[in-house]
Amino acid sequence: MRRCLIILALLLTGACSDEPPASAADSTRPDASPAASTAGSKANDPDTRVILAADPWCPHNCKAGSEREGYMVDIARKIFTDAGYQFEYRNYGWARSLREARNNRIDGVIGALRGDAPDFVFPETPLGSVIITMYTRPDSQWRYQGLASLAGLTLLTINGYSYSPELDNYIRTHSDDSKRVWQLTGAAPLERALKLLKERRADVFAEDRSVMNWFIGQHPSLPAPRTAGVAHRAPIHIAFSPDDSRSGELGQLLDRGIARMADNGELENIMAAYGMIW
Repeated sequence: MRRCLIILALLLTGACSDEPPASAADSTRPDASPAASTAGSKANDPDTRVILAADPWCPHNCKAGSEREGYMVDIARKIFTDAGYQFEYRNYGWARSLREARNNRIDGVIGALRGDAPDFVFPETPLGSVIITMYTRPDSQWRYQGLASLAGLTLLTINGYSYSPELDNYIRTHSDDSKRVWQLTGAAPLERALKLLKERRADVFAEDRSVMNWFIGQHPSLPAPRTAGVAHRAPIHIAFSPDDSRSGELGQLLDRGIARMADNGELENIMAAYGMIW
C-alpha cells in the first residue's frame, strides 16, 4: 500500500510542475543554429529553411541536383547556408514557380526580371543580366526592328516569362491569337522552340543570349538558330514572395552576401565557372 501511495504522489507532483515538457523548448533562430540538411518541406521548419525555384535556365540556374546547378543557385546557396539556413532549390515550370511563391509555399524564384513579378520583393543587387535576343531559322533574312516588324509572323514565347515592356504588352494583347503569339508550357521549352522553328511552324523565338549560347553548347548536334536582333537588356534577380514576412530580411541578407563575395573574389570565381563575368 505504501508503494502505491508513493507512486500516486509522484504522478501528482509531475502533473503540477511548472517546467515545460522537453518538446516545447524554445526554437533557435537560423543565425544561432546552422542547418545541416535540405530534406523536407518549408512547412516543417519555416524559420530555418529557404526554398527557391525556377525552370532550368542555364547558366543562370540549371537542373536541380545536377553537378552544376547554375551560378545564381551556387551564390544563393553559399550566402544562405553561411547564414545558417537550410537551402533548397527546386525545378518547376516558370509560371508554377511564381504561383508557388505567391501562395507562400516557397520563398522565392531565381532569374526574375522585374516584369516577371512586379509584386515580389527584389533585393537591391541583381545577380546577373540578360540580353533578350530574337532568333530565327538559319535561312531567314528577317531582322527585329520593333513590334511592327513582327507583323505576319508567329512569335514563340515561354508562358509566364517577361521579355521587355513592349514585348510583354504585345504578348498580352495577342495571347489569344496563336498565329501571332505561341506560348510554350511544360518541360524543355527551349528545345521545343528550336524544333518548332526548324519545322517552320513558327518564325521567331525570344530568349536570353547567354541561355541560348549555353544550350547550343550543350547540344552541338542541334542546328544553331540565327540571331535576328536584340529586343531588350535587363538585370535579373532572385525575387522573394510578396506575402512572406521574411522576404525583406532575406533580400537584405542576399545583398550583404553579394557585397561580401564580390569583395573577397568568391563571386567572380563562381561566375567564371559558368563562363560569366561579374
